[in-house]
Parts: sequence; C-alpha cells; structure tokens
Amino acid sequence: MAVTTEMIKELREKTGAGILDCKRTLDATDGDIEKAAEILKEKGMASAQKKAGREASDGRIEVYEHPGNKLVAMIEINCETDFVARTDTFLGLCHDLAMHVAAAAPQWVSRDDVPVETLAEEKAKYADDVAGKPEHIVGRIIDGKLAKFYEENCLLEQTFIRDEEKTVQQLITESVAKLGENIMVKRFARFQIG
Repeated sequence: MAVTTEMIKELREKTGAGILDCKRTLDATDGDIEKAAEILKEKGMASAQKKAGREASDGRIEVYEHPGNKLVAMIEINCETDFVARTDTFLGLCHDLAMHVAAAAPQWVSRDDVPVETLAEEKAKYADDVAGKPEHIVGRIIDGKLAKFYEENCLLEQTFIRDEEKTVQQLITESVAKLGENIMVKRFARFQIG
C-alpha cells in the first residue's frame, strides 16, 4: 500500500514521532497505522529507558489548588533543558501530576523513599495475617501485600487518576519518549485543611 501524507500526519499526531520515522514505519507495516503506532510506541519506550540515567537539572515546580482553597499540592518535576520545561507537553504533565498528588495523596515518590521502619511495621502486620499458612506461600503473600502497599503509597506506582490503564511511572515514560529528555519527579508536598 502506498503511504500518503495524510497517513504520516495521522501517525505523527498519534505518536509524536518524527516524519521520517513515521514514513519508514508505515512502509514497513504496509500502511497499517495502528501497527505502526505500536511499533513507534515500543521504540519510544526503549529510547526512554536509555535516557533514564541522564541528569535532569532543569524543570518546573507546579502548584495545583483545588477549588475551595482547602487542598493544595506542589510537585517538582525535573527535565534536562529549559526548552523542554516550557513545552505544552511538559506543562500538561506537571499539571496532571500535581492534580494526581492532590487527589491520590501519595506518601513517597518511589519505593526507595519508604523508611526502613515503615517497611518493618508493614511486614510485622502481614506476619500476623499469614500466621498458620503453609510455609511455601508465606513469602509470596507478604510480597503481594507489600506490592499493594507500594501501589497505594508511592507516587510512581500509583494508578494515574485520569487513565486507570497506566501508572504514573508509565505516564512519565511516555512523556520521556515524546520529549526526548529524561524526566524525574524530585519531590512533592500536599497540604489540606483539617
């Protein structure tokens, strides 16, 4: 099938990939836009993984104020350059993540930030729950409960409030793939009256 300019434009709008990448991928998939989008998405995710180690020393502090002025969330999100920090995609990500912090009330950015004492307390609670269970499944039960704890309390592992099909980390990874720079959540704060 011949690849048309309209097909390339549609694929670009869907994926944010470059014109040449869109054309090559459409040629390889015989004009199948959905298949091409999936290939470009996977390619972008692989590219995002490579960027994860790069220093992100620019960025933005975003503030979300919930109507009624009784709940405010602030989040610092870093990227590599001020150019990306000013893009609509980055600004939208910052706003969405600040709103997510306000709505989901995470305690820590990632599981690495959870204090050792808190983990010990959680594991002690789970030990009571698995008392009397067969030895070979106790470890898996505790691991499953810890995974749920991280999912509820760590920002990067929480389900994104605006799209229940992805986690916050997946949302950030998609943004890295679109923008071509490493993006990291540095810290956040949430204030609520009462």
